[in-house]
Amino acid sequence: MKILILHGPNLNLLGKREPEIYGELTLEEINSKLVEQGKILGVEVVCLQSNHEGVLIDTLQEACNWAQGIVFNPGGYTHTSVALRDAIAAIGLPVVEVHLSNVYGRESFRKPSFISGVCKGKVVGFGWRSYAYGLQAVVDLIQDLNNG
Repeated sequence: MKILILHGPNLNLLGKREPEIYGELTLEEINSKLVEQGKILGVEVVCLQSNHEGVLIDTLQEACNWAQGIVFNPGGYTHTSVALRDAIAAIGLPVVEVHLSNVYGRESFRKPSFISGVCKGKVVGFGWRSYAYGLQAVVDLIQDLNNG
């Protein structure tokens, strides 16, 4: 089983960008933890990041050819991108939306998500562990589908 971890805009700045909100781990450190967690779960984890909406859409579409599920932090595009929402709806893979911070405890513009409605679930507010919980959730979802 292969799982895509997809990081959106500005997540390449983790560790430097507002560490009081997003934590002190770098994206590379988070990715390393997720790859290790994948090994424990018996899945291959592939991590990708882009600041460009079109690249994120292309990556979601291409994932249909090789991934069984996706953990996705769309960053600021969460609140603006109908195109990302439509891509998730079109690909037919289970997607878990994740966010490092608790978006519900922040500015009002961060509360609505264009993509939540087409995702299987959402994990917010646990720092880098949001990704870890999302990875566990998507693996469980896929296993349930395969065993159901």
